[in-house]
Amino acid sequence: MKNIIIGITGGSGSGKTYLSNKLIDIFGEKNINLIQMDSYYNDLKHLSMEEREKNNFDEPNAFDFNLLLDHLKTLDNIGNVEIPVYDYKTHTRKNKTSEIIYKPILIIEGIFSIYNKKIRDLMNLAVYIDIENHIRKERRIKRDMIQRERTEDSIIYQYENVVEPMYKKYISPMKKKSNLILKEISEKSNEFNKLVNYINKIIIENE
Repeated sequence: MKNIIIGITGGSGSGKTYLSNKLIDIFGEKNINLIQMDSYYNDLKHLSMEEREKNNFDEPNAFDFNLLLDHLKTLDNIGNVEIPVYDYKTHTRKNKTSEIIYKPILIIEGIFSIYNKKIRDLMNLAVYIDIENHIRKERRIKRDMIQRERTEDSIIYQYENVVEPMYKKYISPMKKKSNLILKEISEKSNEFNKLVNYINKIIIENE
């Protein structure tokens, strides 16, 4: 049976991972698979570390959409697939992979999750999280200082000179390609509740 594919996009710090994990908490890991677009960053092991650091990770060319497309087809055809594991520190793929086995719902989450038309056409629902820039910026600073051990100055410089310009150029236009736009991730949001009800209906039909 084909899984239902939901794409979740929005700017950096909009809450894509938070929403994905919240849905998994609500419906359980037995019902939802999660693929993060970051797993499909191009493998830069052929470049020196200095050259890797210069790479723009906030533009479409940074991602291997064809590999993701192949993996989605494999998952659909045989019910399982091995996906890459990305190392943020070295900007390369690790030697190990992560296995995904068929579940009723597949969430693809990331800034470019619905950007590629061939992948978007496979999706049953495209969700855009629309959060104001200053909130996303604050979240990005906190995340990168803690999780990626970067200095505040370097994070702000990258955000203002790369992340936000790329958001305006590539990610913001995806709002028009989305079926559902979330302004907040909570039970107070009608759009969030629509998403929950949508998934709940699918899971009930698969029982």
